[in-house]
Amino acid sequence: MSDVTLHPDLDDPTTDPFDLAGAAAEHIAVATGVARHDVALVLGSGWAGAAELLGETVAVLPSTEVPGFAAPAVVGHVGTIRSIRIGGTDKHALVLGSRTHLYEGKGVRRVVHGVRTAAAAGATTVVLTNGCGGLNPAWGPGTPVLISDHLNLTATSPLEGATFVDLTDLYSARLRAVAREVDPELDDGVYVQFRGPHYETPAEVRMAGVLGGDLVGMSTALEAIAARHAGLEVLGISLVTNLAAGISDEPLSHEEVLEAGRAAGPRISALLAQIVRRL
Repeated sequence: MSDVTLHPDLDDPTTDPFDLAGAAAEHIAVATGVARHDVALVLGSGWAGAAELLGETVAVLPSTEVPGFAAPAVVGHVGTIRSIRIGGTDKHALVLGSRTHLYEGKGVRRVVHGVRTAAAAGATTVVLTNGCGGLNPAWGPGTPVLISDHLNLTATSPLEGATFVDLTDLYSARLRAVAREVDPELDDGVYVQFRGPHYETPAEVRMAGVLGGDLVGMSTALEAIAARHAGLEVLGISLVTNLAAGISDEPLSHEEVLEAGRAAGPRISALLAQIVRRL
């Protein structure tokens, strides 16, 4: 059965997206046997291996079976939602491998449905990861960088109507401090979300740098806004997979992103698993 047939309601403007997130959370609770998940993770390019290191997998669900979720459209993302009992604790993590990007044309509600579902499932913390281009030449491919703030250059928001949310401390300083307990050498920077799917031009990268950006990519910012609105504390971590356009003379390719993720995967997955166990 196609995703469109199974879940037609998210695109209907009369549908309350939070009601659908609640339905998705209820489905997950029944299918996994876990009444409440404590932390959620959105695993971007290069980060998928962390799921194996978090603890015991309780259940793995095809994302298309859960209300409101679509199959991933990007190579490098997995089409599952996984419930994991975090090792050595009684806490559970909800691992969202099926990220929807704005450039897929499925609407911003679909993009942020995962974090809204996580909140409805009981999570109080969400970890948003991605693979991105870096503006700092010192951050070579394979460098993890904590997100301290973002610039949303997508010309849209996941919030509808007169919904005013303070984003002053969107990316939690407390959670970044926890991450640095695991690795004191972690740098942080400002993430810039472009709409995509084309890579940024050198001029756009220079603009991002002038505006204060350190990292460029096509995800995360919209999810973070929706997460804050839903009451989640946010930790953002980027994996620099390449130097951004114009910073290096090398042409950009998605295969380069995947290769950098594969090379850094074991190291950053172990790092992320250690951080999550402390949250």
